[in-house]
Amino acid sequence: MTALALARSWRPKTFTELVGQDHVVKALTHALDQGRLHHAWLFTGTRGVGKTTIARILAKALNCTGPDGKGKMTSEPCGKCPACVEIDEGRFVDYIEMDAASNRGVDDMAALLEKAAYAPSSARFKVYMIDEVHMLSTQAFNSMLKMLEEPPPHVKLILATTDPQKIPVTILSRCLQFNLKQMPVALIIEHLEKVLAAEKVSYEPVALRVLAKAAQGSMRDALSLTDQAIAYAAGAVNETAVRGMLGTLDDAYLISMLDALATHDGASLLAIAEEMGVRSMSFSLALQDLSSLLQKIAAAQVVPESVLDDWPEAGEIRRLVSVFTREEIQLFYQIAITSRTDISLAPDEQTGFAMALLRMLAFRPAGSGDLSQKTSPASTPAIKPAPKPAMKTETKSAAQSATKPATKEAPEILKEVPKVSEAPKVSAAAPAVSSSTASKGTPEAGRPNWHDLMRQLPLRGLVQQMAFQTDLQDWVDSTQGIKIIAVSSLPQLATADCVERLREVLATHFAKPVRLEVVGGVVDQSVAKIDAQVNQERRLNAEEQIAADPLIKELEKQFGAKVVSGSVRPL
Repeated sequence: MTALALARSWRPKTFTELVGQDHVVKALTHALDQGRLHHAWLFTGTRGVGKTTIARILAKALNCTGPDGKGKMTSEPCGKCPACVEIDEGRFVDYIEMDAASNRGVDDMAALLEKAAYAPSSARFKVYMIDEVHMLSTQAFNSMLKMLEEPPPHVKLILATTDPQKIPVTILSRCLQFNLKQMPVALIIEHLEKVLAAEKVSYEPVALRVLAKAAQGSMRDALSLTDQAIAYAAGAVNETAVRGMLGTLDDAYLISMLDALATHDGASLLAIAEEMGVRSMSFSLALQDLSSLLQKIAAAQVVPESVLDDWPEAGEIRRLVSVFTREEIQLFYQIAITSRTDISLAPDEQTGFAMALLRMLAFRPAGSGDLSQKTSPASTPAIKPAPKPAMKTETKSAAQSATKPATKEAPEILKEVPKVSEAPKVSAAAPAVSSSTASKGTPEAGRPNWHDLMRQLPLRGLVQQMAFQTDLQDWVDSTQGIKIIAVSSLPQLATADCVERLREVLATHFAKPVRLEVVGGVVDQSVAKIDAQVNQERRLNAEEQIAADPLIKELEKQFGAKVVSGSVRPL
C-alpha cells in the first residue's frame, strides 16, 4: 500500500492539533462553547496555512454527536462518531467542498442555492465550503448575496481565498473574516521535529531550518519538502542533501562573498559565481539568501541583541558587523534585492549574478564612514578599485601618488598633515616577492617594515581592514614620541575611530606616544594587495601544474575534458 504524504497524514483533526493560528482557534472555540455561531465565515491567507483544515474541523465541531451518538455541538470533536469519521474520510453527505475555480458561473451557484434549501440528510447542519471564492464571477457573487445574508437555519457557509482583495465588499460585510497568518520559521522547525520523531526519521537541525525557510510560511509546503528530502536523502534528512535538493546556497558561500567584498577581491567573487554555476545552484535563491543575511547584519549593527545564539551564522554576523559600515550594508542589500528582478534580463543567470556581485564591489555609499563624509570631491582623488592581480611588474611608483591628496581643501583630520616633498618609493615586484621588500627604508633610525608590523599587531574587524589597505609614507621617531603618516587607498575606511584605535595599538606596541595620520591616495603595495598577488600567483601555479599533469592531458585528449577556469585551488 502506498504511504500517505506527510501533508495528508499529519493534517490536524482537532483545534488543539492546529499549529500557528491561535487567534482563529480562540474565536471559534469560544463561539462553539457559548453557542454564539455566525452563519458565514471567510478564511483568508496564503497557501498551506490551514484554511481547508479549519473548515473541516469546524464542520466536525458543528455536527459531532459524540461516541455515544447523543453529543451536542462542541469545540472538541470526538473523531469517533459517524460525522467526524466521514468528514475526515471525505465522504460526509452534508459537508460539501466545492472549488470556485471550476464552478465559477452563475448557473453553478444557482444549483448550489437550490440544493441548500433542503434539510440535511443526517447531520445537524449542512456545511458548504467554497475554496478560492475570489474566482467566482460577478454574477455568481450577486446571486449568493441573499443566501449569505439570510441563509436557512440548517446551512453554514465557509469561504476560503488566497486573494481577499478580489472579493466584493458586499460579500465581505456578510461574513466573519479571519486572516490566517504565515508560519514563522521557528514554529515550522518545531513541528517538523515532532513529525520526524514520530516517523522515526533521523535529521539535522540545520537541515530543518533550511526546509522551514524554503517553505516561506506554509506548513503544507514544509511537510511536502520534508517528504521530498526523505526520498532524496534515502532516509536521513541532512543539510547537504537538503541544500542539494533545493539548490540553495550554503552559508559558507555567503560569508565568502562578503569577505571578498571587504577585501575588494574581484577574482574570488567571480570564482564563487563560477563554482555555483558548476554545481547548478539557484542564483535567484542565492540573492534571496544573501539579502536575508545582509538584513540580519544591518539589524545587528543597530540592535546587537537581535542576533540569536542558536543561529548557525551568529558568530559570522557579529564579526561582519564591524567589517562593513551601515551605509555599505544598506547598499549591498538594495543591489541584492533589485538584482533578483534584473537577473531574468541578463544573458544568463550566472552572468546576472556575477554582475550583481561586481556592482557591489564597484559602488560605495557617498557618506560611507566619518572621513569620507568630510572629504570634498575637489580635495581627495577618486577612489580606484583594487587592481586585478597580475604577474607583470608594476611600473608606477608610490612617489607619484602619495603626494596627491595633500591640498588646501583636505578634510579636517588631514589638515595638520605637512606636505611631503618626496614619498618613499614602494617596490612593485612580482607577487612572489616577500612583503619585507615591499617598503624600502628611509634614513630614519628604527623605521620598521610597515607590512610586517600590520600583520603582527592584534587588529580585528574594520581596523584591520583599514590597516591592510595602507602603506607607510613618513616615520619620525624622536624622544617625544613617534610621528607616523600612512597613505590609504581606501580613505573611507579611515574613520576617526579606526585611526584612534590603530594609534592606541601602535602606542602599546612601541611603549611610547604615537601620533598617527592617515591620508588618502593611491597605494601600489599594501598588505592586502601583496596578499592578493601572492594568492593569485599560487592559484596560477596550481593551474599550470594541473594543466601539465599527464593524466589531465590524457583526459582532455580522449574525452574532450576541460579544466574549469577558477576551479583550481592551491593547497
